[in-house]
Amino acid sequence: MKFIESERARAVSFSLRKKTLFQDAEKFATWTGAEVGVMHFSPGGKPCSYGSTSIEEIIEKFLKVKLEDHQRDYAEGKSNYFEALEDLHKELQICNEKEKKRVLMHKILHPGSEIPQHKHMEERSWH
Repeated sequence: MKFIESERARAVSFSLRKKTLFQDAEKFATWTGAEVGVMHFSPGGKPCSYGSTSIEEIIEKFLKVKLEDHQRDYAEGKSNYFEALEDLHKELQICNEKEKKRVLMHKILHPGSEIPQHKHMEERSWH
């Protein structure tokens, strides 16, 4: 494997692979009965997700189980590193809410116009 130099070819590859990834996640969930969640950021910084149920529900369930594990491990004197994941989950929720508000305000103030990419998301792009 190697990095795709052409930005256009990279975008096409990303789009096709994203579709395949989400289809495979859906198949896995259907065939196994597992709850499946996939999250990633596009090269442009746009968050994308697939969940066999709500991605938020999957994250909440995951964190609940891990918190219970952490509490059990703590009681047994073991350390656990899922605090960082919990912090990232909270940060993701805050970012999602801010983005929803930004998009809504743009739609109200500029009806029918294209919603520009958020400046913060552009800073996270992979060039």
